[in-house]
Amino acid sequence: MGKSLAEAYPCARAIFEEADATLGWALSRLCFEGPEEQLKLTENTQPALLTVSAAALSVLRERGVRADYVAGHSLGEYSALVAAGSLRFADALKLVRARGRYMQEAVPAGVGAMAALLKLPQGKLEAVLADAAQGEVVAAANLNSPDQVVIAGHAGAVARAIELAKAAGAKRAVPLPVSAPFHCALMAPAQARLKADLDAAGFEDLAIPLVNNWRAAVVRSGAEAREGLYQQVPNPVRWADSIRRLRELGVGRFIEVGCGSVLTGLLRNIDPEAKGVKFGEAEDWEKVNAAMV
Repeated sequence: MGKSLAEAYPCARAIFEEADATLGWALSRLCFEGPEEQLKLTENTQPALLTVSAAALSVLRERGVRADYVAGHSLGEYSALVAAGSLRFADALKLVRARGRYMQEAVPAGVGAMAALLKLPQGKLEAVLADAAQGEVVAAANLNSPDQVVIAGHAGAVARAIELAKAAGAKRAVPLPVSAPFHCALMAPAQARLKADLDAAGFEDLAIPLVNNWRAAVVRSGAEAREGLYQQVPNPVRWADSIRRLRELGVGRFIEVGCGSVLTGLLRNIDPEAKGVKFGEAEDWEKVNAAMV
């Protein structure tokens, strides 16, 4: 993760060095070398993903790329707020390290689960979740695109929802390999613990407006940014609505900053007319440069 950026660009390498100094241990080594089982622990995954995004952002800035709006999916909202000038990178890093730990500790291992429902017929989700609950928690966690909803909750309820979704016509319904059931009511303890950290952190008003997860609303003040991060913990990520909001605002080109290209794929499903390109490895620059012409 991010190794090619650090090798090719001094500004990206400086971000990894800042992360190591801020945390007091070699996050860069974990990103570059693993081991994978340690990287998959959410208290490590979250700062690692943030750092790779910040490193990629530093390269884009150095090359003159400037955003009109920013948005981030779940954890990515912290990266977006760094890009917007609302959060210092070091402060965001400490927040997401704590966020990951609180989320990991909110639900004992094996109690919660998440699953992706693909191409569930419109109007069926509410009934599937209601029938699957049986006194347990199961809810929409990520409203990612017209064809993809991720659900989260108690493991038994999620398993029932998978079978009910298949019976209701979903093309696929598959468990996800995650360490906790994010963005559902089971995250309330994590939200409560995170509040003190968010309140203590300095949030500046945004130099670039953000469309947030919680309401898919445009955010310009530091207070709104802080509240959005607090509210997103037990509430669904309204990603499809966020992209639609950005399109309404006139955004036609999107750069996915950081690891992978999941959001670029979702973009095509939400609005095929929107143009998306990823930037998370050194070799991605040529495509980004071409897309900006």
